[in-house]
Amino acid sequence: MNPYAIKVPDSKSGASANSATPATPKIFPKNFQFYDKIITCKNKKVNEKGVIILRFIGVVFLIAALFAGFIFSLPAPEGFPILEYHTVTNNPDPSSEVYNVPPAEFSAQLDYLQENGYTTITLNDFIKARRYGKTLPPKPIILTFDDGYADNFFEMFPILKAHGMTAVIFVITNEIGKPGYLTLDQLKILQKYGVEIGSHTADHLPLVTLNDELLLNQIRVSKIFLEWNGLEAIGSMSYPNGVYNPEIIELLKAENYLSAVTGEAGLNTLETDPYKLRRVHIRKPRFGIYEFKWRLVKADIFERLKNL
Repeated sequence: MNPYAIKVPDSKSGASANSATPATPKIFPKNFQFYDKIITCKNKKVNEKGVIILRFIGVVFLIAALFAGFIFSLPAPEGFPILEYHTVTNNPDPSSEVYNVPPAEFSAQLDYLQENGYTTITLNDFIKARRYGKTLPPKPIILTFDDGYADNFFEMFPILKAHGMTAVIFVITNEIGKPGYLTLDQLKILQKYGVEIGSHTADHLPLVTLNDELLLNQIRVSKIFLEWNGLEAIGSMSYPNGVYNPEIIELLKAENYLSAVTGEAGLNTLETDPYKLRRVHIRKPRFGIYEFKWRLVKADIFERLKNL
């Protein structure tokens, strides 16, 4: 037999034991199985984390639903809202844009109030009802505007008139007539239409930090300035930053103020202390009319929680 002859593979066996072609190593399949196990293990852990997160979200939603169900199962609170606005313009100052409501949004909010049966009143109407029994509409609401910005006359007022509504504007008297603020003539026009004018003090200083002399000056001078310049009697006050104390309330009474609004959330009734009236802060809407509705609902929730 020729030792150098190449042996042809047998057709039945398919290969020769002495074939010159080396056998393929079986290392790769083993490694592949090893990595496959690692990937499977990691996927299992990821899936487990996903399940945990979903369960957590489910629990949170369940708790929120139960809490909401509990809150709205409580007796509906009595009372009416007082809304707190500042500016209504398409060109707000960047530093105070968060307090601005664009005219189109403001108009939509008034549409919503009318469609849902609300009627605007003033703080003077509230005092007359409280003191003398004046009848208020079934669903009263008060619109208030702090600081006395010029856009309250040029942009807010036409929308207000178009809806047949009224409001209360609290002015910082030492800002009257300055750029960006209302003038005395504009205030007189607003008051003649039925918009109530109130005081936001002379300089918008934090009242609780002032000594007795400065405190009296801020409260008394602002009222006298408006009345001596031809405006009708000023009976309402908006506390700067919504902050007050018992001494300030007593001073307001002594200076013939009849009511004051705070920064506290909630609703008001004829039994509410007229110097501690609560408000609903209306900020720049990010979700349109839905956010406005939510702010009204929040005031309702605050009152329900107070009754627990």
